[in-house]
Amino acid sequence: MSRLLGITMGVGLDALLGDPRHHHPVAWFGTWASVVEGRLHADSRTRGVGYTALTLAPVMAVGVAAESATRRHPLAHTVATAMATWACLGAQSLAREGHTMADRLAAGDLEAARGQLPSLCGRSPGGMDADDLGRATVESLAENTNDAVVSTLFWGAVAGIPGLVLHRAVNTLDAMVGHRSPRYVRFGTASARIDDVLGWVPARLTGALACAVAPLVGGSPTRAWRTMRRDAHDHPSPNGGWCEAAWAGALGVRLGGTNTYGDRVEVRGTLGDPGAPRPDSTAVRRAASLVGWVTAAATLTLLTPATCQFLSRSSVPVPRRLVGP
Repeated sequence: MSRLLGITMGVGLDALLGDPRHHHPVAWFGTWASVVEGRLHADSRTRGVGYTALTLAPVMAVGVAAESATRRHPLAHTVATAMATWACLGAQSLAREGHTMADRLAAGDLEAARGQLPSLCGRSPGGMDADDLGRATVESLAENTNDAVVSTLFWGAVAGIPGLVLHRAVNTLDAMVGHRSPRYVRFGTASARIDDVLGWVPARLTGALACAVAPLVGGSPTRAWRTMRRDAHDHPSPNGGWCEAAWAGALGVRLGGTNTYGDRVEVRGTLGDPGAPRPDSTAVRRAASLVGWVTAAATLTLLTPATCQFLSRSSVPVPRRLVGP
């Protein structure tokens, strides 16, 4: 029950406050990972495995220690779980970035929109028009809803504080070294593969939840489900396609196409109906709202079984009625 309450409180803290403004634990971990990378980097998968293990070891130690130290003390465990959830969750900040981008696209301020894009994804924003910026934003919102929200809640529900911090650390490593640039194509393989494994179930849950709540952003669950099932595999990521295809169907837009990451160009398949429009500022705003609805649905979906289990264990047995001889 303390895990259930803690995760729920953490979701509430994220909704009210967003990410911690100062001394964010994810920033601390990023600094630590950069230091280790500087000492271990080589164009080698073996070195990458060592790097991943070394950077994750202290995070797991802290997570296990926090869980073990508070598990027998419900109030302390609730508070520790709430703080870990708040630190690891990124729903509010993600939705806020989406709404800000929608404002800038609606105002026609493409320069400001290009300047904001790096806070959402790693694509090169130079020369992007409004359609490109809208598409990149919706795709980033969809994929990051899995990475920064649903996966976090899933592993928190499954494994408590260790699950929360491990997933967040692995996802941070994937963002740092998991892309296919010349520097990381081998070194980052281990981090990228672990992130794929941890995100496999949550990504499909993210897509299904987006289909379920599509009517709340003016979409069709049937179209969203059909699009997700049809187009998810036309994406290079084993997980990202389920999220992006579901968003495309829920919003009635067309995603996919050519993406530029520095000197690397990647061509992706079409997600969504071929005749559907590219996302405009209105679609971006709906996509940002979809982040919030999926967060609420994921919280309810993942914590309901725990609530039912707790209630069943806590029920007081009704004594049998005494029967006379």
